[in-house]
Parts: sequence; structure tokens; C-alpha cells
Amino acid sequence: MTLPIRLDHFLKMLGLVETGGQAKQLIADGYVIVNSQIETRRRRKLNVGDEVELDGNIYTISAEES
Repeated sequence: MTLPIRLDHFLKMLGLVETGGQAKQLIADGYVIVNSQIETRRRRKLNVGDEVELDGNIYTISAEES
């Protein structure tokens, strides 16, 4: 994964959604939380240390492994 990564791409990459449209809708409807705040911008850039929460599960962005 190349950082920073867009929020909608991150959700799709993890398999949490099947399409970009699904990601867009979840984000727009306020179901995605980034760093303890509801995030409605699908193009939000995520960096190392950011935490994304969806359906009670938290995913922490970590550095790319060599």
C-alpha cells in the first residue's frame, strides 16, 4: 500500500466494500469514523497512525513493509 491512501480506496482494498460506490455511500452516510470523528469525505487522505472504524472494528494504518 502506498501512503497516503484515500479513505474510499482503503475500504475497498481491505475488502470492507465491493465497489467504490459502496464506499462512497457508507462514507457519505456517516458510517465511517477516522481518528474518533465521523468522516464524510471519501477522498480523505490516510497516513501512518490513522485509525479507521467501521461496524465497530478499528483498522490502524501502518507503514508499508519492505
